[in-house]
Amino acid sequence: MKKIDINTLSYSDILAGSKKYVKYEKRDAVYKVATFLVGHFWYKPPEIADAVGTLLLIWNQAHYRYCNFDLDFQALEGFLVKNETSLIGLRQRSISTYDLKRDGAAIKNLFNDMLIVLRCAKRKSPVAVSKALHLLAPDFFPIWDNDIAMVHSCYWYYSDDAARKYLEFMEKMKVLSERIISTYRQKNGTDRETARAAICKGASSNVPFMKSLLKVIDEYNYSYTKYSKRP
Repeated sequence: MKKIDINTLSYSDILAGSKKYVKYEKRDAVYKVATFLVGHFWYKPPEIADAVGTLLLIWNQAHYRYCNFDLDFQALEGFLVKNETSLIGLRQRSISTYDLKRDGAAIKNLFNDMLIVLRCAKRKSPVAVSKALHLLAPDFFPIWDNDIAMVHSCYWYYSDDAARKYLEFMEKMKVLSERIISTYRQKNGTDRETARAAICKGASSNVPFMKSLLKVIDEYNYSYTKYSKRP
């Protein structure tokens, strides 16, 4: 599959991909429910673990079928308790504030810890980790899967290297998010925050909340890898 050149994309490309995602991806209903539950029960680890785990068992069923869909909810809750201060802070941040030198080590530790928590029959899933982290901090952590990582040249070939590749992916999604906002501002002459809100609102007609810009970008990425040949 052809690699994505983020330097050629505009906000209209992202919104077109998001629209196609909404049209074809029926499993997104669980994202709506999980997002509501995480927000409603923030910060109550048992309930948050239930929300995150339910999303993973549906969105990442290819991984969890190897252990009869037996996700360790107790371990997930323990992760949430252990990292409460960090996760509360990250939930308030956007990808635009990401800095490798300042954030890299802490994010790598979170990622690797979550790899262990979410493993299934000793199999680790960097995809599951990104989905879980995104649900906890949707404006800061982007979502990837194997194909998305591949088209952005961030694919990992063994799970122990996934955290490093995810940091590369975060940097690229930061650049892409800034480009999307910039192209909207160039055409519409608005300030940065108005541009971001308008883009997110334009992609959120199918949900009862405002999507994060990273969720909209993920919908574009997913559509590019799964639905590019559909009208």
